[in-house]
Amino acid sequence: MSTVTYETALMFWRIIAQIFFREVRPRGAFNIPRDGPVIFAVAPHHNQFLDGLLLSQEVYRETRRRVQFLTAAKSLQRKAVGFLIRQMDNCIPVVRAIDEAKPGTGLVYLSPDDPCLLLGERTRFKSEFSPRTQIMLPKSVDSVVAEVLEVISDTKLRLKRELGSETGRGTARVREKLAEMEAEGKTGFPFRILPFIDQQEMYRGVYQRLKEGGCIGIFPEGGSHDRTDLLPLKAGVSTMALGAMANDPSVNVKIVPVGLYYFHSHRFRSRAVVEFGSALDVPEGFVEMFKQGGSSKRQAVSKLLDLIYDGLKTVTVRAPDYETLMLIQAARRLYKIPGQHPTLGQVVELNRHFLKGYTHFKDEPRVQKLKADVLKYNRLLRDLGLRDHQVPQAKKASWKTLSLLLYRLLLLLIWGVLALPGTVLNGPVIVLASVLSRRKAQEALAASVVKIAGRDVLATWKILICLGAAPLLYTLYVILATVAAIRVQTTLGVQLCMPFLVICVLPIMNYAALKFGEAGMDLLKSLRPLVLALGPGAQRDLDKVKEMRMRLSNEVADVINEFGPKLYDNFDQEKLRISGPASVPPSTGNSGIWQRKSSVGQVDAQGNLLIHPMTWMDERLFGWSRTARRGNDTPANSPQIPDESEKDCWDYDHVIDFIPAYEDASLGKLRGRRGSYADLHRFRVASEKRTTAPVASSGAQISGGQSVHRRSRKHKETLSDPVPVDYTATVDTTEDFEETAKGLNEESGVKSGA
Repeated sequence: MSTVTYETALMFWRIIAQIFFREVRPRGAFNIPRDGPVIFAVAPHHNQFLDGLLLSQEVYRETRRRVQFLTAAKSLQRKAVGFLIRQMDNCIPVVRAIDEAKPGTGLVYLSPDDPCLLLGERTRFKSEFSPRTQIMLPKSVDSVVAEVLEVISDTKLRLKRELGSETGRGTARVREKLAEMEAEGKTGFPFRILPFIDQQEMYRGVYQRLKEGGCIGIFPEGGSHDRTDLLPLKAGVSTMALGAMANDPSVNVKIVPVGLYYFHSHRFRSRAVVEFGSALDVPEGFVEMFKQGGSSKRQAVSKLLDLIYDGLKTVTVRAPDYETLMLIQAARRLYKIPGQHPTLGQVVELNRHFLKGYTHFKDEPRVQKLKADVLKYNRLLRDLGLRDHQVPQAKKASWKTLSLLLYRLLLLLIWGVLALPGTVLNGPVIVLASVLSRRKAQEALAASVVKIAGRDVLATWKILICLGAAPLLYTLYVILATVAAIRVQTTLGVQLCMPFLVICVLPIMNYAALKFGEAGMDLLKSLRPLVLALGPGAQRDLDKVKEMRMRLSNEVADVINEFGPKLYDNFDQEKLRISGPASVPPSTGNSGIWQRKSSVGQVDAQGNLLIHPMTWMDERLFGWSRTARRGNDTPANSPQIPDESEKDCWDYDHVIDFIPAYEDASLGKLRGRRGSYADLHRFRVASEKRTTAPVASSGAQISGGQSVHRRSRKHKETLSDPVPVDYTATVDTTEDFEETAKGLNEESGVKSGA
């Protein structure tokens, strides 16, 4: 595929992704190798077709490299899905045994004396099985799979290993289930037959692509799923890397673990994070073991697979079940004071560390009590119909509360009117996509052995159905508009221009419906606290939930400060501590506006009138505070947390601790002592470009005698982010620099240098 064709296809899918997702945030993109053979091991596979699409976009935008995916041959055989997949680039088809599975005859059960011997009832093992084929048991025993070693008779089958895995951990589950079935009068399990698939042709294609220095994308879990934890990894990714290096010593394959995290993956206008881990080198010792074949080869594949799994653990959020995931997310929200808005990458990082800490200390009495309290708090929020971020905003009823409610109702009406035409025109497509996607999810769930609800296919089918139905619907609108123009006997020019006019107007109406409808939904969700505050007796419930949140927030911080140092050697208590004890904001306080940039560089936050008109107008009508004017959420008397949104994009290796004061041309005055994190990047780039400027010992020269002091920092593993950041300060050029810098260093706890 030519570069122009590929970029055109990628541009089309980027537009589709930007419509479906509100924000897609990359993290760690600097870890992508700029050249040489690369295998991207991607997990979890939670969004069937969109996973590969998002990865391709981020890799190409960062390095201009194409990713060639290993794709299930069954998916390529589907008309719509296969056509769309092939538009991205030449895919390498993979025939999966599970896609060719057939139901077996009769029932099977495990021998009470031999865990590797399967017995059958009314079975025909001799005609249905042969060595190297596999047998799969039903979902009730976790769909365990085992390879057949020998077919003894029509009712006896010897397995190569115990059911489930090499450790045989599925055997106990099978025996337990068999005992339950015998108590009910049942004798065995139905089963499925998985044929042996020769993958030599597929491996040859992968080896050739890696030899050419290309990029391979693979989902080592096998298929898409909607579980909260990773599925067992398939050995194919290890075999590809080791086989390519064994066949050609000049090939040096790097494996990049990639984690995908979705905030409600199946919902329209959700958010996503694509995180790239550190590239893994394939140890030469493993390659030599692979060349020896036999048990050494299997051992090399297994060890490399363990390394890949460890790499994926650093970029994924893995919870044992849905309840634990909800608990961790609730605790993470309590850990952050309202008004401090972490970026998507920081949210993922916090979730990951919270899960690690909870898994390690979940049996501690204090952690158990905190878990019970958090779950109780969640139930109270559900009963009140509130969300956690709305609790601090719920204030005592006053004329401002009523005024704000009436204002938001009026604004909701305005946004609803503006969004109504596009919503009505697209209504048939929306309904059709919703109905058909759920039907497809049910079909996928019935055919899968790993899915829980089939949500991993919902987003894919919503997009595919919209892409197919929307052009047909818009063509119908063009025809109807043209016929209407002819019926009312308009001029010939109007009749000829009507199709083009409709084609031009429809995208504008759709965009208006998207943006105004999105803002309207945010408005609608914000009305509940105001209505509760105005209701009789509501203040008591609001005070109760606010007091509970304050107490739990402090308790979460205390638990982290107690157990964090036991888990992390470099635990930095000061940077992780919430800025002061949690407290309910005063009724007269108003949180300020904030901004962060989306993946396309556009402001996607409460500072934009169109995207978030609610808060933009609220601050100007009801929030004339110092914090609001300053443009951040941190109270005037509390330490400011640097804006981390730029860090996600630029991935600093160093942090500028002190920057000089500078004139803000737009305001005509000096900025505050605490600048934004975006300023750090601008100063860093400016200092790097000014190679002719003299550099003082205290830092890099900027202009007019002002200097920037840089200091390398050792990366620390903390709960808030792998790279801790000190706050920044500015220095007025009219002041004595050494004295001012000394004072700033003492204020920030850093010993001043000579």
